[in-house]
Amino acid sequence: MAPNPRNAFAFLPSEAARPDREKRIRALDLARRLPALALSARQAAASAQTGPHGRRRAGLGENFWQFRPFIPGEAAQNVDWRRSARDDRLYVREREWEAAQVLWVWADLSGSMNYYSPLATQSKLDRALILTLALADSAVRAGERAGWLGLTRLSSARNVVDSLAVALIAESRRNSEDFDDLPHAAPLRPREKAALIGDFLVDPADFAACLQRLASQGARGHAVMIYDPAEEAFPFSGQTEFYDEAGDLLRAGRAEDYASIYRARLAAHREALSAAARAQGWTFALHSTARPASEALLNLRLALTVDGAR
Repeated sequence: MAPNPRNAFAFLPSEAARPDREKRIRALDLARRLPALALSARQAAASAQTGPHGRRRAGLGENFWQFRPFIPGEAAQNVDWRRSARDDRLYVREREWEAAQVLWVWADLSGSMNYYSPLATQSKLDRALILTLALADSAVRAGERAGWLGLTRLSSARNVVDSLAVALIAESRRNSEDFDDLPHAAPLRPREKAALIGDFLVDPADFAACLQRLASQGARGHAVMIYDPAEEAFPFSGQTEFYDEAGDLLRAGRAEDYASIYRARLAAHREALSAAARAQGWTFALHSTARPASEALLNLRLALTVDGAR
């Protein structure tokens, strides 16, 4: 029986028949696609540069930022008497905060991220990599340092996208096993930030433990759950075969019978992940691969800007 196009889905690369062979081909395929993804990431970062700036706020520094009205009760030495002499109000000179912030980025490269459906514009993996690399590029453009959590050092170089891509290619060739679903890095330092991007199809308890470890010293972060629209809509009916990333098969005689149960479990799973993030003071957001990458990038930049102002 020919497959129903409505039920079509695939893993990249589609010709891989066995899990072990799929892993080898997937590593080579990732290396082949990364240059194009890096270019897309730089373009996305450049288009988002008109968005909120990650560093512009008052703080310790040498560069003038703005004058603000004097607040009764604060120290009198804060008053800028030269500016105040031109008005009938007292003003304080504020300087721009110049401490270099730190942003760690991470994307899920495990097998489930290769899923894509006809409802999506690209795989979850490609979208996650574009967002992760673009976010690192945006951070460096804003004067911050960025690095791939658990893989690279921090960098403030303008070629951060290229250096991260090279590190990922080397890691994909070295790693004979599948990539982990969650980062296993050490706790982040206070005031450091992290952005984790993946499908987070993991036990919520493992997700919570991961965030608790990373945030144990006060670091803040943001988690973005990437999903294919078919994973939310469940547009399957009739006899359907479902494969997981390990190659295990589930054959459903009437796929539509599973729809309501699936959607309820998906909603519960997302709520558990969101609760785990909130418990650590992190944010949790959803992003569909049917939506523009720039949409998620701007939301992430805004979240990081709000974080930096705290």
